[in-house]
Amino acid sequence: MACQSAKTAFALIGFHGSERSFLDKSLVTRPMSKQDAEILKSAFALPTETLPNRLAKAAMTEGLADAAGRPTERLHRLYDAWGRGGAGLLITGNVIVDRDHLERPGNVVIDREPDLAMRSGLRAWAKAARAQGAGLWMQISHAGRQTQRLVNPTPAAPSAAPLRLPGKNFGMPRAMTEDDIEAVIARFAIAAKAAREEGFSGVQIHAAHGYLISQFLSPLANWRTDAWGGSLENRSRLLREIVKAVRASAGTDFTLAVKLNAADFQRGGFGPEESLQVMRWLAADGVHLIELSGGTYEQPRMAGMEGMTPPDLRGMPASSRAREAYFQDFACEALRAAPMPMMVTGGFRASAEMAQAVRDDGVALIGLGRPLCVDPLAPAKLLAGADSLDRIEGRLRIGPGLLGPKSPFKMVRALNGFGALYWCYQQLRRMGEGQPPDRGLSVLAALKAEQAAQEAAMAAIRAVRRPS
Repeated sequence: MACQSAKTAFALIGFHGSERSFLDKSLVTRPMSKQDAEILKSAFALPTETLPNRLAKAAMTEGLADAAGRPTERLHRLYDAWGRGGAGLLITGNVIVDRDHLERPGNVVIDREPDLAMRSGLRAWAKAARAQGAGLWMQISHAGRQTQRLVNPTPAAPSAAPLRLPGKNFGMPRAMTEDDIEAVIARFAIAAKAAREEGFSGVQIHAAHGYLISQFLSPLANWRTDAWGGSLENRSRLLREIVKAVRASAGTDFTLAVKLNAADFQRGGFGPEESLQVMRWLAADGVHLIELSGGTYEQPRMAGMEGMTPPDLRGMPASSRAREAYFQDFACEALRAAPMPMMVTGGFRASAEMAQAVRDDGVALIGLGRPLCVDPLAPAKLLAGADSLDRIEGRLRIGPGLLGPKSPFKMVRALNGFGALYWCYQQLRRMGEGQPPDRGLSVLAALKAEQAAQEAAMAAIRAVRRPS
């Protein structure tokens, strides 16, 4: 596949139109060693399934569901493209377990027993993604206080601790009751059971990036004094109860992964030592794999972006400080603390570094995210011998200097952060429509277009919910 022209390759996965975006010189690659290629091509066996190679499409929010939260043809088309792209594993974006707590309008939502239409959409989604032999894990999540005000002005959270972000995009959270917590646990179990029944090969519980479970883990967001707050054991109770419920509903022979922060990178937040202890507990609880990540909306380290305050790097090894393969060195510590399969996502672009992580550090899977926003064939190219992938995110900014991601102004930094994310969202929308990504799209144009798209999606959602 890597030897074909860009036009021919993208025609094979159903994209049509100008191929100019894919002929950028930054995508020209050099051969890697045959040994490195063989390492990345090697299969990886879990107790529940065998993945054909070591490359995984990491979760990226798609926003392509219909107003009722069901998968659409656009979502199927996007995953058909990624399925043909060569990754051994595809992890979906946030599938939300409470429609009042969307991560963004357009999320797939499973917060009750699925009806026939939902089951049909899920089944078609799984079929499209797995047609070429990849594993497919549904990422199940709840946004908690990171629910946009557009969706819910008073989102449920561990405590009434608001996000410390400029602007008014997020409301004042309300502290969850015991009944709220039990309902959330039950909904995660319902979603996992539906994933198994409709053809997914596993699920990933999203306990990172500042979403609800991550909020319970963090002392900055969890001020509770009951059984769900205070000590690390109590703060991790929600995650562990969800793991228990998912294993009971979907079966112990169904892949169960957890995405966990190595750290929040915020002073007083969830830190590296606490993360290692939670991993030990999860290994004992029967989790099959941990994906390491880090950061929150307030400190978006997972995207290599600047936060509102300087990051707290205490306890993190050198690679996380240098932002190159952000969590690779921490994975080594994690493997010593909790010997279980680890997936590392964040910063990997060079194939030699990916192979080294597998061969020398014991990393099971290499997660790729943003490169697949502009090149769904990126995994196939790596497996065919490409030396590296383009680091497009380094060029995504509203403007130079004071208008860039390192601006001294918090609002400008926030706009750059969300603008870069929205740029990726717009590329996924294009691929869902069967069009190639547009590398020439400006961040400001993407920011405006995505805001408009999310407002339109939310209006459609409200119209569906409105009583007749």
